Amino acid sequence: GTGSFVSPNGLIITNHHVAFGAIQQQSSVDQNYLHDGFYAKTQADEIPAIGYEAYVPRSFTDVTDQILKATKPGMSDLARYQAIDQKKKELVKRAESAGKVRCYVATSFSGMKYHLVTSFRIQDVRIVYIPPQAIGEFGGETDNWMWPRHTGDFSFLRAYVTPDGSPATYSDKNVPYKSATWLPISSGPRAEGDFTFLLGYPGGTLRYRDSYSISEHVNHHYPDDIQTIGDLVAIMDAASRADSMAAIRLSGTIKGYNNGLKNYQGMYRGLLRSNLLEKKLKQDADLATFINSDPGRIKKYGNVLPSIKTLYADLETYRQKDRAMNTLSMGSTYYGLARQLYKWSIEKAKKDAEREPQYMDRNVDNMRRGMKDVQFELVPAADRKMFEYALWRVVRLSANQRIAGFDKALKLSPGADTAAVIQTFLAGLYEGTKVNDLDTRLKMFDMSKNDLLALNDPFISLARDLYDDEENLVTRNKTFSGAVDRIRPRYIEALVTWRKGGMYPDANGTIRFAYGDVKGYSPADATTYKFITTLDGVVDKETGQEPFASPKELLDVYRSGDFGRYNDPSIGSVPVNFLATHDGTGGNSGSPVMNGKGEIIGLLFDSNWEGIIGDYYYDPVVKRSIIVDIRYALFVLDRVYHAKRVLDELIIH
Repeated sequence: GTGSFVSPNGLIITNHHVAFGAIQQQSSVDQNYLHDGFYAKTQADEIPAIGYEAYVPRSFTDVTDQILKATKPGMSDLARYQAIDQKKKELVKRAESAGKVRCYVATSFSGMKYHLVTSFRIQDVRIVYIPPQAIGEFGGETDNWMWPRHTGDFSFLRAYVTPDGSPATYSDKNVPYKSATWLPISSGPRAEGDFTFLLGYPGGTLRYRDSYSISEHVNHHYPDDIQTIGDLVAIMDAASRADSMAAIRLSGTIKGYNNGLKNYQGMYRGLLRSNLLEKKLKQDADLATFINSDPGRIKKYGNVLPSIKTLYADLETYRQKDRAMNTLSMGSTYYGLARQLYKWSIEKAKKDAEREPQYMDRNVDNMRRGMKDVQFELVPAADRKMFEYALWRVVRLSANQRIAGFDKALKLSPGADTAAVIQTFLAGLYEGTKVNDLDTRLKMFDMSKNDLLALNDPFISLARDLYDDEENLVTRNKTFSGAVDRIRPRYIEALVTWRKGGMYPDANGTIRFAYGDVKGYSPADATTYKFITTLDGVVDKETGQEPFASPKELLDVYRSGDFGRYNDPSIGSVPVNFLATHDGTGGNSGSPVMNGKGEIIGLLFDSNWEGIIGDYYYDPVVKRSIIVDIRYALFVLDRVYHAKRVLDELIIH
């Protein structure tokens, strides 16, 4: 997600759903901050946002020449991938050697451009104010990605550093980070047509993908993942209904999965309704005609589309196995931990530069921290049910895509009762493992491979049995990536030549500037949506039952009619959410939406259902960003919960 400093003392504003995991980790049945919200009345009352870090941008440097010089003509696709990966590691290590910063290399245009991104890393983030879930997530999954919307999706965190300004993990000696810049807030009115802009970190778009890639998404990726995620969510929902503490422990995972599920459903629907695959097929056919009409272009680009076709034909030979292996990790945190522990026992024996990036020395502290933080989310009964689901998927793989290590571990003989074998296998795993025990897990983290295997932990043994299959798939995916990074830049270059114009790069997690206007839209015949929603709309949706059950404090203020300066005469109520034509996507959550003076007027938190296809193409007629009006945040802070300390710290115009 994205956040913004709103005071010189490290105060950060972002979305409620961005901070959701932080408040979940601090909640219990007896002290349910998720339900009740949280307000630190003094600085000493601010509590750790466990697992959270903040990255403050420092530099963005073009390193394309340095990266591509590491490649040589005639390299295999795997060798090319490895050469680029090695050069990235070198650049990052050199940039981080001075300390205090975190770096990575971002790729643009599928390997045409590379940039070294450097950020100041803040490791101590604390919770200042988070509204009750009934405000921050009003409407829940029912309203997710939908308009009209009435969600108070905001929260406040604070960044802390050592007294000398260095980054450090949580300590009572740390002090608020002194930000050189921070954003003021506008409490002024909103009108349709107002100019707005935002800065944020959109995660990824796929607007220049070829027809083969789009076919993969339409025919395999979305249908498969929609089914898998929906099934896993149903298992977690059942576990949550049976146990209130399990509901808290699983809430973050369920929320993330549900958000992804609805996104995928909307994306799949948009791909089908827009006939994007057919359009891409025609585009590639027309591009091929353009290329083949000139000998020079044939020499330069003639093999591009055939090469891409060959890549996706090879993907067909291992797709089922790859997806089934991913489902094993999605379906079990226990297995995911064992897999990471076993992989780490192998990687730690290598020289740092030879390890997979996530296992390099720079990431060891984060891995160890993750081993601790995940403890709160472990729910054995749900984990076992989800892993059982994944096992059935593996068992049903076709003969040419079997996972050899798994067949060996399961020992499923011809004619055997598969269900009974799976239940016996699961019982052995979950009754015999210690990966769920925090102290044991941390000891495992420091063990050598031989010592780890000597424990005879069944989940660790399973990770060992599946290791060769995992590595084979990793190698095939690296080879695919190496080929893509070689071919797609030429595909994009051919598109640019054909279109006779430049193209902006797809989103890739780096900071982006977007501008637009406050504006409603018409999604269908005889249907028109206004640009803004109000507190009246919140109460109209009120049912007293989740997800449309507002806190008593909010309803009491509404009934009193005492809205103070937050009542907007132009709409006759308190504003809640509004729409703008910004081109945003995942990662933009929490992005500050500003007026022409650089004052925050809202926080982007979602896209509309009809415009969700924007990851593949931008349609200005229906693509909208959904934004929580900053005046609603101020209203909740001031009139509903009297969070004076937060209000006094803000610069409000």
